Amino acid sequence: MKTIPYFLIATRFIFAPVIFSLAYFNGEKSQFVILTLMFIGLLTDIFDGIIARKVGVSSEKLRRLDSQVDLVFWLSLGFAAYFINPEVIKNHWQSIALIFIMEALYYIISIIKFKKETCTHAWLSKMWGLSLLIAFTYLIGFQQAGWAFYLAIFLGIVSHVDVILIILILPKWQYDIPSCYHAWNIRKGKQRKKSTLFN
Repeated sequence: MKTIPYFLIATRFIFAPVIFSLAYFNGEKSQFVILTLMFIGLLTDIFDGIIARKVGVSSEKLRRLDSQVDLVFWLSLGFAAYFINPEVIKNHWQSIALIFIMEALYYIISIIKFKKETCTHAWLSKMWGLSLLIAFTYLIGFQQAGWAFYLAIFLGIVSHVDVILIILILPKWQYDIPSCYHAWNIRKGKQRKKSTLFN
């Protein structure tokens, strides 16, 4: 049981190059398979943390690994969306570039301040992940942007601002910080409550 969380994370990591390759070589023909892998990947992301806590193996190492694999997984889906329908992505490149810049920014801030990458698993980031699921379903499955895309961009901006604030507020590096409000409470010396949503 203690190896299951690592197996689930590894599954998501393996899915990433498979998704990338399917989209690059098969394009629209691979839509259904890619979407299936995406939904399975989300389930592995939900249950790796739940099982890790149940069996007592949730740790800094596991949470950091989970965060980095999440990044690789969602990036592969972003590339898949581009390969399948590049025009839609090109038409919205400014907002997508903004998300990439903010993503890079909070990594840079965290490494400068703490000498470690960020690993907050914040609530707004989880909401953004769910919005990405819907947005990629539209982009990959139906070659459309629409409301799902704009919702994902909005939540992406908000969640990245939240993570940047968490990093700036925290007095020392910690993982699994639900929000900048919780980071502020930690800074004031209050005991933080562990987040359980999808951790």
